Amino acid sequence: MQRIYIDMDGVLCDFKAAYLESKAAHPEIEFPQSVVGIFKSLTPIPGAINAVNELRTKAEVYILSAPSTRNPHSYSEKRIWVEEHFDYPFTKNLILCCHKHLLRGDFLIDDFGTGKGQDRFEGELIHFGSDRFPDWPAVTAYLRNKISP
Repeated sequence: MQRIYIDMDGVLCDFKAAYLESKAAHPEIEFPQSVVGIFKSLTPIPGAINAVNELRTKAEVYILSAPSTRNPHSYSEKRIWVEEHFDYPFTKNLILCCHKHLLRGDFLIDDFGTGKGQDRFEGELIHFGSDRFPDWPAVTAYLRNKISP
Protein backbone atom coordinates (compact mmCIF):
# COMPACT_ATOMS: atom_id res chain seq x y z
CA MET A 1 0.00 0.00 0.00
CA GLN A 2 1.36 3.39 -0.94
CA ARG A 3 2.12 6.03 1.68
CA ILE A 4 0.99 9.64 1.38
CA TYR A 5 2.05 12.48 3.65
CA ILE A 6 -0.10 15.61 3.68
CA ASP A 7 0.97 18.97 5.07
CA MET A 8 -1.54 20.79 7.26
CA ASP A 9 -1.05 24.55 7.07
CA GLY A 10 -1.92 25.83 3.61
CA VAL A 11 -2.92 22.37 2.37
CA LEU A 12 -5.55 21.02 4.77
CA CYS A 13 -6.35 24.28 6.54
CA ASP A 14 -6.21 27.98 5.74
CA PHE A 15 -3.25 29.14 7.81
CA LYS A 16 -2.69 32.30 5.74
CA ALA A 17 -6.12 33.77 6.55
CA ALA A 18 -5.73 33.01 10.26
CA TYR A 19 -2.21 34.48 10.27
CA LEU A 20 -3.40 37.73 8.65
CA GLU A 21 -6.37 37.95 11.01
CA SER A 22 -4.10 37.39 14.02
CA LYS A 23 -1.63 39.99 12.74
CA ALA A 24 -4.42 42.57 12.40
CA ALA A 25 -5.89 41.76 15.82
CA HIS A 26 -2.52 41.74 17.61
CA PRO A 27 -0.19 44.19 15.83
CA GLU A 28 2.00 44.32 18.93
CA ILE A 29 2.88 40.61 18.61
CA GLU A 30 5.94 39.98 16.47
CA PHE A 31 4.90 36.45 15.47
CA PRO A 32 1.11 36.25 14.91
CA GLN A 33 1.31 32.45 14.77
CA SER A 34 2.29 32.49 18.46
CA VAL A 35 -1.24 33.45 19.59
CA VAL A 36 -2.81 30.64 21.59
CA GLY A 37 -5.73 29.05 19.75
CA ILE A 38 -4.70 29.99 16.22
CA PHE A 39 -4.00 26.42 15.07
CA LYS A 40 -7.06 24.87 16.71
CA SER A 41 -9.40 27.28 14.93
CA LEU A 42 -8.09 26.99 11.36
CA THR A 43 -10.69 26.67 8.60
CA PRO A 44 -10.38 23.65 6.29
CA ILE A 45 -9.29 24.31 2.70
CA PRO A 46 -12.24 23.63 0.33
CA GLY A 47 -12.34 19.98 -0.64
CA ALA A 48 -9.57 18.92 1.75
CA ILE A 49 -11.58 16.85 4.21
CA ASN A 50 -13.42 14.85 1.54
CA ALA A 51 -10.23 14.35 -0.48
CA VAL A 52 -8.27 13.05 2.50
CA ASN A 53 -11.09 10.75 3.52
CA GLU A 54 -11.13 9.33 -0.01
CA LEU A 55 -7.35 8.87 0.00
CA ARG A 56 -7.54 7.12 3.37
CA THR A 57 -9.56 4.33 1.73
CA LYS A 58 -6.88 3.76 -0.94
CA ALA A 59 -3.52 4.44 0.71
CA GLU A 60 -1.69 4.78 3.98
CA VAL A 61 -2.23 8.48 4.77
CA TYR A 62 -0.43 10.61 7.35
CA ILE A 63 -0.60 14.28 8.17
CA LEU A 64 2.94 15.60 8.23
CA SER A 65 3.06 19.09 9.66
CA ALA A 66 5.85 21.27 10.95
CA PRO A 67 4.92 22.64 14.36
CA SER A 68 5.32 26.32 15.09
CA THR A 69 8.37 26.65 17.30
CA ARG A 70 7.03 30.15 18.14
CA ASN A 71 3.92 28.57 19.65
CA PRO A 72 4.33 25.46 21.80
CA HIS A 73 0.52 25.14 21.86
CA SER A 74 0.64 24.33 18.13
CA TYR A 75 1.54 20.73 19.00
CA SER A 76 -1.67 20.06 20.89
CA GLU A 77 -3.84 22.38 18.80
CA LYS A 78 -2.93 20.57 15.58
CA ARG A 79 -3.84 17.27 17.26
CA ILE A 80 -7.21 18.70 18.36
CA TRP A 81 -7.85 20.02 14.83
CA VAL A 82 -7.31 16.58 13.30
CA GLU A 83 -9.80 14.92 15.64
CA GLU A 84 -12.39 17.67 15.15
CA HIS A 85 -12.21 17.51 11.35
CA PHE A 86 -11.55 13.78 10.86
CA ASP A 87 -11.77 11.33 13.75
CA TYR A 88 -9.88 10.08 16.78
CA PRO A 89 -8.17 7.15 15.00
CA PHE A 90 -6.63 9.55 12.44
CA THR A 91 -4.91 11.47 15.26
CA LYS A 92 -2.54 8.51 15.45
CA ASN A 93 -1.45 9.40 11.89
CA LEU A 94 -0.41 12.94 12.80
CA ILE A 95 3.34 13.49 12.58
CA LEU A 96 4.81 16.80 13.72
CA CYS A 97 8.27 17.25 12.29
CA CYS A 98 10.37 20.13 10.95
CA HIS A 99 12.44 17.78 8.75
CA LYS A 100 10.06 16.25 6.22
CA HIS A 101 12.83 14.53 4.27
CA LEU A 102 13.39 12.13 7.16
CA LEU A 103 10.16 10.28 6.47
CA ARG A 104 9.85 7.60 3.81
CA GLY A 105 6.87 7.48 1.53
CA ASP A 106 5.55 7.69 -1.99
CA PHE A 107 3.98 11.16 -2.00
CA LEU A 108 4.26 14.39 -0.04
CA ILE A 109 1.53 16.97 -0.62
CA ASP A 110 2.88 20.34 0.51
CA ASP A 111 2.35 23.99 -0.35
CA PHE A 112 6.10 24.68 -0.18
CA GLY A 113 8.79 23.04 -2.28
CA THR A 114 11.58 23.83 0.18
CA GLY A 115 12.15 24.99 3.72
CA LYS A 116 11.40 21.87 5.73
CA GLY A 117 13.17 19.24 3.63
CA GLN A 118 10.44 18.88 1.01
CA ASP A 119 13.02 19.13 -1.78
CA ARG A 120 14.90 16.16 -0.29
CA PHE A 121 11.84 13.95 0.25
CA GLU A 122 12.58 10.60 -1.43
CA GLY A 123 9.12 10.20 -2.95
CA GLU A 124 7.19 12.53 -5.24
CA LEU A 125 6.46 16.05 -4.08
CA ILE A 126 3.00 17.27 -5.07
CA HIS A 127 3.24 21.05 -4.83
CA PHE A 128 -0.21 22.08 -3.62
CA GLY A 129 -1.31 25.48 -4.92
CA SER A 130 0.99 25.28 -7.96
CA ASP A 131 -0.22 25.60 -11.56
CA ARG A 132 -0.21 21.81 -11.89
CA PHE A 133 -1.91 21.15 -8.52
CA PRO A 134 -3.95 24.30 -7.75
CA ASP A 135 -6.54 22.60 -5.53
CA TRP A 136 -7.79 19.34 -4.07
CA PRO A 137 -9.73 18.19 -7.17
CA ALA A 138 -6.49 18.38 -9.18
CA VAL A 139 -4.53 16.49 -6.52
CA THR A 140 -7.09 13.72 -6.08
CA ALA A 141 -7.53 13.28 -9.84
CA TYR A 142 -3.76 12.85 -10.18
CA LEU A 143 -3.47 10.45 -7.25
CA ARG A 144 -6.39 8.29 -8.42
CA ASN A 145 -4.22 7.43 -11.43
CA LYS A 146 -1.02 6.92 -9.43
CA ILE A 147 -2.22 4.89 -6.46
CA SER A 148 -2.10 1.15 -6.94
CA PRO A 149 -5.38 -0.60 -6.06
